[in-house]
Amino acid sequence: MTPIFRFEGIYTPVVTPHFEDGSINWDALADVIEYLIEHGVHGLISGGSTGENYAQTVEERIALARFTHERLKGRLPLVVGTGAMLTSDSIALAEGAKDIGADSILLASPPYSVPTDRENALNALAIDKAADLPVMLYNYPHRTGTMMGEEFLDRVGRSRNFCGIKESSGDINRVHLLARDYPHIQMGCGMDDQALEFFAWGAPFWVCGGSNFLPAEHVALYKACVVEGNFAKGRRIMSAMMPLMRVLEQGGKFIQTIKYGVTLNGIETGPMRAPLKGLNKDDKRALEQVVRVLKRKIADIQAEG
Repeated sequence: MTPIFRFEGIYTPVVTPHFEDGSINWDALADVIEYLIEHGVHGLISGGSTGENYAQTVEERIALARFTHERLKGRLPLVVGTGAMLTSDSIALAEGAKDIGADSILLASPPYSVPTDRENALNALAIDKAADLPVMLYNYPHRTGTMMGEEFLDRVGRSRNFCGIKESSGDINRVHLLARDYPHIQMGCGMDDQALEFFAWGAPFWVCGGSNFLPAEHVALYKACVVEGNFAKGRRIMSAMMPLMRVLEQGGKFIQTIKYGVTLNGIETGPMRAPLKGLNKDDKRALEQVVRVLKRKIADIQAEG
C-alpha cells in the first residue's frame, strides 16, 4: 500500500521562545522558522514536547500552529502535534490542524492512563477521524507508559491516513519489527543516538530536536545515509555527533539544552515554562564545547567531498 503522504528528511520539532514572564515571543519564533528553512530542514512540527506542549493550553497550541503555518507559506510541510491527556483536547487540536491547513498531525498515546492496544487504537482512530489528515504516530513509552504494540498497529492500519511513525522506544527490536512487518507505515527515527541504525534499516525521516540549532549537521547525516547511501561517511558524521546525542538523550535536560543551543545561533529563546529551569553555567560551557567540536569535525568531513 502506497502511503498517501511521504515523510522524508529532517523534521524539526520547533521550540517555543518565551519572554521572561512566560509569554510567547512571536518575533523570535518567526526567526527560528526562517533559520530552519534557510538551513535546509525538510519539515516542521508544531506542538511537540520539544515545544513545551505540556505547559500550554489547547488554544495556545493552535495559535502556535497557525502562526507557524502562516510563516511557512507552503515552503515546508507542517505537522501539528495532538498529544494530550484528554481525548477531547486531542480532537480539538486535530480539528484545529485541519482548519489551519496543516499537512499532517503527530499522534501520541495519551499519557498516564495506560490504555490497552485496543483502547489506544480506538482513541487514535477518533483523533484521525477529526483531522482526516496524514498521521505521523509517536511511540514514546518512556513518557506515555504505553507501547504502540502490534495489535495497535494492525488496528490503526485500517486507515490509510496512518502513514508514518516516529519511533522513540529506544528498543532496536522495534526498528526490525517496523521495517519487516509494517513497511506501509514509514518508520522515522525518534531516538537521536540510534539515527544511523534507523537509516540502515530504511527509515526515510528523522524527527530530531537538535536540528533546532544544528540543522545543517543533521541534514548532513540524512543526506549521507539516505540520499547518497554512503554509510562509511554516515558513520563518521554520526561519530562526530555522538557527544551531542549523549548530552541530549542522557543529560535529563533535553529542552533546556536545545533552547540554549538556539540562543548560541543568536536567537533568544528565553526561559522554559515551569517546572523546568535553565542550564547552569557548567552545562552551558559543556554544550558550547560539544557544538564547537561537532561543527568543525562535520565541516571537515563535508569538505572531503
